[in-house]
Amino acid sequence: MSEVKNAFYAQSGGVTAVINASACGVIQAARQNSDKIGNVYAGRNGIIGALTEDLIDTGQESDESIAALRHTPSGAFGSCRYKLKGLEENRAEYERLIEVFKAHNIGYFFYNGGGDSADTCHKVSQLSETLGFPIQAIHIPKTVDNDLPITDNCPGFGSVAKYIAVSTLEASYDVQSMALTSTKVFVIEVMGRHAGWIAAAGGLASSIDGDIPVVILFPEVDFDQQRFLDKVKTNVDKYGYCSVVVSEGAKWPDGKFLAEQGTRDAFGHAQLGGAAPVVANMIKEAWGYKYHWAVADYLQRSARHIASKTDVEQAYALGKAAVEYCLEGENAIMPTIVRTSEDPYRWEVGKASLSDVANVEKFMPRDFISEDGFGITNICRQYLTPLIQGEDYPPYQLGMPSYVRLKNAAVEKMLKTTFKI
Repeated sequence: MSEVKNAFYAQSGGVTAVINASACGVIQAARQNSDKIGNVYAGRNGIIGALTEDLIDTGQESDESIAALRHTPSGAFGSCRYKLKGLEENRAEYERLIEVFKAHNIGYFFYNGGGDSADTCHKVSQLSETLGFPIQAIHIPKTVDNDLPITDNCPGFGSVAKYIAVSTLEASYDVQSMALTSTKVFVIEVMGRHAGWIAAAGGLASSIDGDIPVVILFPEVDFDQQRFLDKVKTNVDKYGYCSVVVSEGAKWPDGKFLAEQGTRDAFGHAQLGGAAPVVANMIKEAWGYKYHWAVADYLQRSARHIASKTDVEQAYALGKAAVEYCLEGENAIMPTIVRTSEDPYRWEVGKASLSDVANVEKFMPRDFISEDGFGITNICRQYLTPLIQGEDYPPYQLGMPSYVRLKNAAVEKMLKTTFKI
């Protein structure tokens, strides 16, 4: 392998409003160090692109197009939900990766994703030791769920939190105006399989004085139907209306999700969706209130038009830091966000070992959740508020955001063999 090695970058899992900002950070940092890093090849559809030798030559993109990634949502190179098995379970996958990496002189591996992606990256980082192939693997954190350990917060979360906080605020104003003769309860369902960080953001719609009645259902708090119904009635009696933010991961005391469909995704996780209508119907049957419900779904994670400036800056910084750490010789680590000051809010980039990150989830601390289990505390508010700060609007044209579409030119295949996923 020549001294100047190429890099592989890929996006994994559910995409976000700012994952492309991390991609921008990686590619721009690599271009600034072209004497050490040759080409940056992106995997088309995540790690699948590596296994199938379906690589994208980012060198075919102009500096202007790469810069525009910073304000473009979704995953510019395609993402996937695909988790590498252990070496003992499927040695062929790892041998295929080495085959592709050798063919394209790849010595750096950047994987941009959540907890399962950290696990995949950790496994790749061990190729040098287990199979004798020199590779440096750095995981770049991304998850709207905000459930990765060690890092203060995860790129992608701040923008989703901002979207949910604003949506809850605006919908509450709407319901309040109609409550006397029409809708009294609005229910919005948000993402968050096991951790209630996104749901907590809905609590920012109300001030410390609780001027807007918001009830939050967290995955960390077992659902008590009667206590919940009583809380909603109390709010309607006092304010005339009530807003409910329910996490898709809200569950009964026996562990069953309110929204469980009985099916599972590629990672074996229960597929969720439908907590909002379940909760809304409970309210209707108990109290007869007219209601409306909505599922934020993809809207919350793709809303680049209202992204948090803090989130954009952190996403970019961690992508850039991944390259810098690689050039310092680091392997099997994840750049992290370290909060250094609360007031004024300040942060810096740190790092964590992937052995401490992979397959570990970070849940809402109990002191972030109000005593009754239906709201957030001032400590939580202090944590969340800086993460949604600042506006970073994309450029607009004819009233619409102007986003970039890359060429995504394919790298010529070098191997005669193929790999079936």
